[in-house]
Amino acid sequence: MTTTTLPRTAVAPDAQRAPGPTRPVWQRPALAALLLLTAVLYLWRLGDSGTANGFYAAAVQAGTQSWKALLFGSLDAGNVITVDKPPASLWVMALSGRVFGFNSWSLLVPQALEGVAAVALLYATVKRHFGAVAGLLAGAALALTPVAVLMFRFDNPDALLVLLLVAGAYCTTRAVEKASARWLALAAAALGFAFLTKMLQGLLVLPGFALAYLVAAPTTIGRRFVHLLTAGATLVVSAGWFVALVALWPAGSRPYIGGSSDNSLLELALGYNGLGRILGGAGNRGGGGGGGGMQNTGFGGATGITRLFGDSMGTEISWLLPAALIALVAGLWFTRRAPRTDVTRAALIVWGGWLLVSGVVFSYMSGTIHPYYTVALAPAIGALVAIGGRELWRARAATSARLVLAAMVFATAAWDFTLLARDASWHPWLRWTVLVVGGAAAVAFAAGAAFTRRLAVVVALTALLASFSATSAWALATAAQPHAGSIPSSGPATTGGFGFGGGGFGGMGGMGGGSTELTTLLKSTTTKWAAATTGDQTAAELELSTGKSVIAIGGWDGSDPAPTLSWFKAAVARGEIAYYVSGGRGGGMGGGNSEIATWVAANFTAETAGNTTVYKLTK
Repeated sequence: MTTTTLPRTAVAPDAQRAPGPTRPVWQRPALAALLLLTAVLYLWRLGDSGTANGFYAAAVQAGTQSWKALLFGSLDAGNVITVDKPPASLWVMALSGRVFGFNSWSLLVPQALEGVAAVALLYATVKRHFGAVAGLLAGAALALTPVAVLMFRFDNPDALLVLLLVAGAYCTTRAVEKASARWLALAAAALGFAFLTKMLQGLLVLPGFALAYLVAAPTTIGRRFVHLLTAGATLVVSAGWFVALVALWPAGSRPYIGGSSDNSLLELALGYNGLGRILGGAGNRGGGGGGGGMQNTGFGGATGITRLFGDSMGTEISWLLPAALIALVAGLWFTRRAPRTDVTRAALIVWGGWLLVSGVVFSYMSGTIHPYYTVALAPAIGALVAIGGRELWRARAATSARLVLAAMVFATAAWDFTLLARDASWHPWLRWTVLVVGGAAAVAFAAGAAFTRRLAVVVALTALLASFSATSAWALATAAQPHAGSIPSSGPATTGGFGFGGGGFGGMGGMGGGSTELTTLLKSTTTKWAAATTGDQTAAELELSTGKSVIAIGGWDGSDPAPTLSWFKAAVARGEIAYYVSGGRGGGMGGGNSEIATWVAANFTAETAGNTTVYKLTK
C-alpha cells in the first residue's frame, strides 16, 4: 500500500516506507509510561464511587448469584426481568465478581482495565502507519478525554463498547493493508459483540470501516465486495447467536427482556434501543433533547449540529473536536489525488467515518440520549488529531501545512477557553494561559518557515501543552470525584453535576436502601424473592442493600408488561415472595403495574418498616 504525507508537495523521504519501521529506543518506555499513567488515572480512588450505577450493579450482583441471571443480564437472581441492554458488559463484571467476590473494586476494575486496553489498542492502530509519536498522541488524547475518564471508572456498558470499537478499527486497519478477509472478519466479530454490548450504537462505525475497505484494499473490486459480504455474515453470526438463543429459549423459563414490548431482544434492538432512540415518541420512554420539553443537560440539550458543543456535551467530549474536524477536512483535501490504496486517506475514512456518522446521530437523536454516550467519539477524535498533526508536521516546509497546523492549535485553544469559561470560578488562570500559549504557538507555526530543528521542537511541544492542558485538567478533576446515579457527568464538583460528587442524576438513594428497618426486614427473609416493588431503580437499591433478590415490577420505568398479575398471584400462592414494598419508582415516566399494587392492597395488610409501607405476602 502507499502512504501520503500532507500536503503531497512535501512528501518526506520515508513516506513510502512499509508499516513497522525500526523501533526507536524510547518507544517501549514511552508506551509503558502512557499505559501506567492511564491505569493510575482510571484506578485512583476507584472505590469511592461504591457501586456507581446501582441499576447495572444489581444485575452484576445477580449474575454472581445465578448463572442464568449472568447469561441473560437479569436484574434479579430469580430471573423475572432483565436490564434494558444486552448483557455483554455485565458478563465481564459478573465473572470478576464470581472470582473476587462482589464489591466495588471487582465491579469497577474491569471497566478501568478495558479503558487501559482501549488506549493500548488505539496506540497500536495509529502507530502502524503513522509512527510511535502519533500513536502516543492518539492514546493520550483518548485517555485524557473527560468523558472517557468518567466512563472507564463507571459500570455502564460504554467502557466495553469503546474497547470493542477500537478493536474493530485495529482489525479494519490490518485488513485494508493487504486486503485480508480474515482481519475484516475479525473486525466484524468485534462489532457483533459491540452490538451485544449496546445494540445499534455499536454499529455506527460500520459505514466508515466498510467504505475504507471498499476504497483502499489492494485487490480487485469484486474481491472487495466478496470480502465485505463475508464480513457481513460474520457480523450477523457474532451478534445474532445471542438473539437466536433468547428467541429459542422457552419464554416461561427465562426472564422477560426489559425495555421490549413483546419479550424480544430483536424488538428491543430495533425499537426502544434503536429507532426509538433516534426518533423519540411513544416508542422511546424518557425522551431526548429534541423539540420537546426535556431539553436539560442530562438529556443532551436541544438537537442540532451544535449539540456536541453545547452545555450538556461540550465539556464531556469537545475539547479536541475542532482540531479533529480541521485535520479531517484538510487531510481529505490533501490526499484527493493520492493513489486509491493510500493509507493516509484510508485511515481518514476509518476515523472520519466513525466521527461523522456517530456525531451526526448523536446531534440529531430525538429519543433518549445522555452526554456520556459521547465517549464513543473519543477514539476517533484522538486518532484524527494525532494523524493529522503528525502528517502536517512532517510537511511543515509547505505554507499550507503550517497554516492548517496553526488553525488546529488556535481553534483548540480558543474553544478550550470557551469551555473553561462556562465555570468561571474554576481556576480562571488556566483558560487565559491556554489561550495565550496556544495563540503564541499558532502564530509561530504560521510564520515558522525558517525554524531551526531545535526551535521547531520547542514550538511543537508548546502547542501540545496548550492543546492538552484544558482536557487534562478537566479529566483530573473528573477522576477526583466519586460518581453515582444513572446519568453521570464529568468535571469538578463546582460544575454542579447531576448528583453527589458532581456525577449523577436519578441515582440510588432515598427509600429502600436508606431504611435500616426495611433492610433488616428483607435480609431476614428466606423466600426466593425477598420483595417486589415498582421499577428497576428501587428494586436495584433494595438488592444492593440486602443481597437478596427483589422483583422489579414493570422494569426500568415501571411500564414493562412484566410480571403479569396472574404470574404474581401464582408466585405469592407458592410462598416465593415475602413482601411487597410500596412507593417504588422507575427511571422514567412509567407508573408501574397498578393491577398488582391494587390486588396487594385489597388482599394484604399494610405494615411499616421505618418510613416505608410494606405488605407481608407470606403466612
